[in-house]
Amino acid sequence: MEILNSLLSGFSLALTLTNLMWCLVGVTLGTAVGVLPGIGPAVTVALLLPVTTKVDPSGALIMFAGIYYGAMYGGSTTSILLNTPGESATIITAMEGNQMAKRGRAGPALATSAIGSFVAGTLATIALTFVSPLVVDVALSFGPPEYFALMVLAFVTVSAVLGGSALRGLTALFIGLGIGLVGIDTQSGTARFAFGVPQLLDGIEVVTVAVGLFAVGETLWSAAKDYKVQESVMQMSGSIWMKADDWKRSIGPWLRGTLVGFPFGAMPAGGAEIPTFISYAMEKKLARNPEEFGKGAIEGVAGPEAANNASSTGTMTSLLALGLPTSATAAILLAAFQQYGLQPGPLLFVNSADLVWALIASMYIGNVMLLVLNLPLIGIWVKLLKIPKPQLYAGILIFATLGVYGMRQSAFDIFLLYAIGLLGFLMRRYDFPTAPVIIGMILGPLAEAQLRRALAISQGDWMIFLHKPLSATLLAITVLMVVGPWLLRKLKRT
Repeated sequence: MEILNSLLSGFSLALTLTNLMWCLVGVTLGTAVGVLPGIGPAVTVALLLPVTTKVDPSGALIMFAGIYYGAMYGGSTTSILLNTPGESATIITAMEGNQMAKRGRAGPALATSAIGSFVAGTLATIALTFVSPLVVDVALSFGPPEYFALMVLAFVTVSAVLGGSALRGLTALFIGLGIGLVGIDTQSGTARFAFGVPQLLDGIEVVTVAVGLFAVGETLWSAAKDYKVQESVMQMSGSIWMKADDWKRSIGPWLRGTLVGFPFGAMPAGGAEIPTFISYAMEKKLARNPEEFGKGAIEGVAGPEAANNASSTGTMTSLLALGLPTSATAAILLAAFQQYGLQPGPLLFVNSADLVWALIASMYIGNVMLLVLNLPLIGIWVKLLKIPKPQLYAGILIFATLGVYGMRQSAFDIFLLYAIGLLGFLMRRYDFPTAPVIIGMILGPLAEAQLRRALAISQGDWMIFLHKPLSATLLAITVLMVVGPWLLRKLKRT
């Protein structure tokens, strides 16, 4: 009953005219960036961080969340009509959806994607509503040793999953940890990694790093990669509406995709890629006509798209309740919270309950808005694909530069922006994931603080992490995550 009362209170705030406007702006932008190949939600949220510092926290965070789950809706358009997955989570959608488009069934493919996204998004938001308070109750019992062990587990698992290899992911993580340590140590008062540069004594702004890696770096990479790529958009043909048989074949995959996607999104080692592949494999096993798969089976679009959207909502559970980002966009959202002096985690539900429940309520509203935006306006979204790439990339770079310069009017920030952007480009070039950099930069100082508190409690005894059952378990899982794959390879060779 308490949860329902909190949710109703959240709706009263989310349904104000201002917050409805921000929700509409967020989901519209999200759909648009989902449609545009190479311009994902992480880039968009990073770009908007500098220019939303004066916006009310509830409105800004509602908009950012809308961009995140809205992009999951829009990503299917590119995959189906262009056979170009905007993100790795829509690879499966491209496989079956584009085949449907080639057979003149682009309309039903887009429809099952949009309706499935709505069903999954709504059901996953219901799960978020009731699961998050339970996770918070458990997390409130955590002490410094448990929090440090949980963050170490998140560092290792997220870095291993997001990278092409565990080593590359961990390398990116340590780059982020190094950046997070730049500046004056709050406890000793000594400068760390400032190299005598006065501008670095206050540390490096998270916003500058986020915009540099995701906006500048990704844009340079996309421009270099797409220079010689010729793309052709499939023309819409036939009705967009689904037939009775399409509905019958889609309902089961929608529900099963939701059940698979939500828990994976909430896990520290989650993400949207794994559940979409699991959903696709599951639907292929359960299908009455498995021979259609690879030739345009509607189940192969419905299930993975539902899993994709449910996963994004699951990510919000981990972010809000534990303060742990499990995707690139969630890492940028964590930076957005910190921009307003808010730290996601169990205390957020205590100290900023109105904001949290307004954000959750806005997700119900946003899913309805997205259904209305996606089905009737599909023709408009397709036209976005005709925007010339050079102008699009140039616009992003100009917007990124103005946004970062506008924060402190510092030329040094512009130098940092493009130095980090070049680093982001090189990381993408050599297949190093960029999300662990942000995760390490934001969570690194927090993990350091928890480590110091734990050692202060134990008077310098490191065994405190093994004496506490939960922290010992979390650290054991972390060791298994690192050593396990190596052991398996050794066993296979013998």
